[in-house]
Amino acid sequence: MASTSAKSATSFTAATNNASPTGAQAIDRAGALLVSILDSGTASGRPPHVATLARTHDLPKSTTSRLLSALERQGLIQRDRDGAFHPGPVITRYARSGQGESALATELRPILQHLALESGETVNLAIAGAQYVDLIDQIDGRYLLGARNWVGTPVPYHASALGKIFMAFGVTEIPVGRLEKRTPLTITSHESLSAELAQVRTRGFATIVDELEEGLTAIALPLFDGAHRVIAAISVSGPTSRLSGGTVNEIVEMMIKAIGQPGEAGAA
Repeated sequence: MASTSAKSATSFTAATNNASPTGAQAIDRAGALLVSILDSGTASGRPPHVATLARTHDLPKSTTSRLLSALERQGLIQRDRDGAFHPGPVITRYARSGQGESALATELRPILQHLALESGETVNLAIAGAQYVDLIDQIDGRYLLGARNWVGTPVPYHASALGKIFMAFGVTEIPVGRLEKRTPLTITSHESLSAELAQVRTRGFATIVDELEEGLTAIALPLFDGAHRVIAAISVSGPTSRLSGGTVNEIVEMMIKAIGQPGEAGAA
């Protein structure tokens, strides 16, 4: 009788653990999910969704969703507009520490600060990531109405001024397949995007107007190394109501002077 009771208790414990992981088991499972998300980025594969992660780790979808939500609350992961998971801002900041991106951000921060002070708008520094534009530093402008903090946020190449710079100058290719429509003005035609990038190469700078978010305009210029290769890009962004008409040309001239490479960056 005692043996039967012990066996029943053991079975009940196992069933409880499978249904709702707690303690060390929950930590192990959350850690495994986090590793899968990080590996998907380093392998340049597609960012995983809840269903994919649940199948990979043989977990109920509800359990997987709860564990992912916990990781997301701590900033270890973040999901994009399609519901796919990427490394979160905490992971991104840690990965950059002590790396070349950190040194680049430190070196260029005075330029970003100067541009933010002179333009009054938000200034960003970015490099090309595996699937998205990787924004590595931001200086906020003086206006209360301005751009939000983009550092650590997955930004699609085709819908951003920074991304257009990287595509136009051959740092990365035009995305294959469907181009996500972020707003009614997002370029979703590969033919139209190619034509836009040709203009970017000719004039030396890129712009977006309400293409990433409605009401957001951005202007971006490339940063070259000694071998005339684009290593990064800088953008100035703010509300479309402020950045319109001749203001864009003024900011381009301002950026060229601040960057100090008018021969490479082109002219407005």
